[in-house]
Amino acid sequence: MYFWVKTAHLVFVMAWMGGVFYLPRILVNLTESGGQPDVQARLLMMGKKLYRFGHIMFGLALILGLVLWFYFHISGGWLHVKLTLVGLMLAHFIVAGRWLKGVEKGRALPSSKALRWFNELPVLLLVVIVYLVLAKPF
Repeated sequence: MYFWVKTAHLVFVMAWMGGVFYLPRILVNLTESGGQPDVQARLLMMGKKLYRFGHIMFGLALILGLVLWFYFHISGGWLHVKLTLVGLMLAHFIVAGRWLKGVEKGRALPSSKALRWFNELPVLLLVVIVYLVLAKPF
């Protein structure tokens, strides 16, 4: 049973990560759309659907992660660091979603260059998270 729960957890994490990586890219495209209303409307629709999908995937990954933690007794100092980094990645995802909602209300986004840097942060977090899960260094 452990491997089925862990497999499902990883699948939902990967689905969520797709949203974490792509939502900021949609924001970049919004800033570079040159005020074309039809393009912006399509990007906003895509972003809203992706944001909703990401929350569902995160919720499912979280539930299965809690099962792994409590039922299968996964523990260690590495896990606390990993969960902190996942919390930071969730905050990143929520900030991107708030920016997307702000665009709908007429608010300006940061520059496309700033958004491109913002888009790279989850990659760095993911590298550390994967290392912690595989190596369990402490």
